[in-house]
Amino acid sequence: MNQVIQGIAIPFAGTTLGACLVFFMKNELNRMVQRCLTGFAAGVMVAASIWSLIIPSIDQSSSLGQFAFVPAFIGFWIGIAFLLILDHAVPHLHLGEEDTKPEGPHSNLDRTTLMVLAVTIHNIPEGMAVGVVWAGWLAGNVGISAAGALALSLGIAIQNFPEGAIVSMPLHAQGVSRGKSFLGGFLSGAVEPVGAIITLIAASQVTTILPYLLSFAAGAMMYVVVEELIPEMSEGKHSDEGVLMFALGFTIMMALDVALG
Repeated sequence: MNQVIQGIAIPFAGTTLGACLVFFMKNELNRMVQRCLTGFAAGVMVAASIWSLIIPSIDQSSSLGQFAFVPAFIGFWIGIAFLLILDHAVPHLHLGEEDTKPEGPHSNLDRTTLMVLAVTIHNIPEGMAVGVVWAGWLAGNVGISAAGALALSLGIAIQNFPEGAIVSMPLHAQGVSRGKSFLGGFLSGAVEPVGAIITLIAASQVTTILPYLLSFAAGAMMYVVVEELIPEMSEGKHSDEGVLMFALGFTIMMALDVALG
């Protein structure tokens, strides 16, 4: 159980460390750096969705024969639908809109709150992914080892590090104190261990739905990547660095999962 606790805490630690950069850096991250960090995070999330979630989901449904893809297919689309609803229901700024005045029914919310809510939405599927993979390891399902679950935790932590900085640094640049800016980054990641624990409990109670939960988390993460991260990393005329960092994040997460899994 100690391994599970550590596995759940590792991604949250990544966000917290990233948010700490606000105490050591004077200026806001420039747009090119943000594109690079966003591209890296997107690459990690895509690789994690494939190797840590979708493939184990299909492997665990092998008894269905040629229809082993069905749980992964259904779970993936439920994850997409869940994030689609969440994206429309929760007021937030999209990445790259830090300088845009909020409009509509949420215009009374300050930009700080909207920015924290944006990254919080991103962190929900990541927390669920960590929780369901560790639940799979506890259940002894084929295809999920402790090392593989740890690889996912480490991969999410790596991509959470820039996310913490992307929240705290712009907040401080807008005049928020360093302490409150750090708190914003910290709180944006707090949803991850909560989501991981809830998913872990649900999966351990009904192990038959584990393949659906694995692909659900994958679908939710892919929604975030395509709807938020890819547009952000491709912003501007010179977007090659975002693509290259996407490839780097993808290959690092792939290597972690295969080497440790």
